This record gives sequence, structure tokens and C-alpha cells, in this order.
Amino acid sequence: MGCHCEENIFVPKEAKIVKAAQVTEREKHFTLKMADGAKFEYAPGQILEVSLMGYGEIPIGLASSPTSSNGTFDIVVRTVGRVSTAINRLEEGGTMLIRGPLGNGFPIDELKGHNVVVVAGGIGLCPTRSLIKYIMDERASFKEFTLLYGARNPEEQMFQDDLKLWRGSSDVCFHEIVDKGNDKWKGKVGVITNLFKEATVKPDSKVVICGPPIMFRFVIRELKKAGVKENNIFLDLERRMKCGVGKCGHCQINDKYVCIDGPVFNYTDLKQLEEAL
Repeated sequence: MGCHCEENIFVPKEAKIVKAAQVTEREKHFTLKMADGAKFEYAPGQILEVSLMGYGEIPIGLASSPTSSNGTFDIVVRTVGRVSTAINRLEEGGTMLIRGPLGNGFPIDELKGHNVVVVAGGIGLCPTRSLIKYIMDERASFKEFTLLYGARNPEEQMFQDDLKLWRGSSDVCFHEIVDKGNDKWKGKVGVITNLFKEATVKPDSKVVICGPPIMFRFVIRELKKAGVKENNIFLDLERRMKCGVGKCGHCQINDKYVCIDGPVFNYTDLKQLEEAL
């Protein structure tokens, strides 16, 4: 008698490091593939639980698009604690353990056929990169595409190769700003909402926001000024996640669990939950 066994989401699998690059002082960019050669299927905006034996586990948003993965997938890990510090010691050829993909990603079907705006602050560019690359790879499926990116300073800007591409691409209206410049920086200085003075955000745009919590309410305020409807605004709250499967309660917001119901939410579902924003 045969046994049909479903995959156990609690059991991590081994992923091999194809490439590792220190992209800022604190962030490391890993390109991974499954050690057993299996295809890793995911959607833009989904989450991985990344772990090392003896250290623990942390949630990390996928930073690549399945449209251009070639069997690999990307994550960016910021060094902030014991687990992330241990992970960021790893180099090409090493391995880490992953669970996932978890959660619900960006609403691709709702975005297709519309003007799309992505607003990314700081490390929020990492999970939104999965959507940005998807849109760029499937460009004909979307109307105007606008990307607003803010970082603390030029040294903390990530994905330099991508930035160079976006700056010169006719496929995306790219605007960038830093809180504080340096001697080499020739771009704009200030908070990310300053970019709304030059960026064209049409009222019928679908907008995705990811970044520091303080950024959300000010960006939403600018979007409302531009006439964007609340139900066309989507927020990525992945930074609230912990276990990824709704067991620890760390990410619970009233009756919602970020790891199960999100991490991407429609603003209309969250606007009454002040602590989420």
C-alpha cells in the first residue's frame, strides 16, 4: 500500500550558495539553489525562513523574480543579530537551510494591465526587487512603471548593477534620493516623499510600498494627494514576521497574521490597525 506524503513546511531543506557578495557594510547578497537539484518555485513577495544549525532561524524576503531565476533565487541578509551574523559569514560553496516559500506575495494579477508604482525605502528594496524584476521581465503586461527608491546614504544603496540599469532604462521611470549625500553623490538629498514632487503618479495607479514603518503613513498621505484610491495601495509588512507559519504569534495584528495573510496587504485591510503602520 503506497503512502502519499505532503511536504512538511516545518522541515528545512539545504540550499547551496552559488554566489555571495557583500553589497554594503551590513548587507550580504546570496544567490542560492537547492542542494538536491530540485526546482524552487515561488512568487514575487514571498518569504523564506533561513537557518543555520545551532544558531536559529530568521525570515528573509526573496529578492529575485521566478521569471529570471534560471534555477537560482536571491536573498539579502542584513547583519543585525546572532543568526544573521552567522549567515553572513558564509561564502560561495557553503550551504544554509531554508523553509518556504511562505506567505502570499504581491498581487500580480491585480497589477497587470495597470500603471504600477513601487515605493521602496532602505532594505525595502530587497523584497520589492522580486516584483521590479518580474515587471521588467514581463514589461508588456503592465502600463507605466514608476520606481521611487530612498536610502539613508549612497553607501547604503543596494543592487548597484540594477540601479545603473534602471537609471538608463526606458522601461521604468526611476527616481532616487538619499537622506544624506557625500562628496561623490550628485543626486537628490532628502526624504523619499520629496520624490513625489517630480514623479508622475496617476490616480489609477496600483502602488506597492515597502520600507521602514515610519515611511508608510507619509507615503500614503502623498498618494492620497495624488488621488490614488486606498484599495489600490498595497503594503509589504515582512519585517513583522518571525516563524512564518502562524504559530508564534509575533506577527499577529488583531485577527491577521502577517506570515499567513500577508506579508503583502491591501491598505484597506490595515488602515484601522494603527500599530501596523
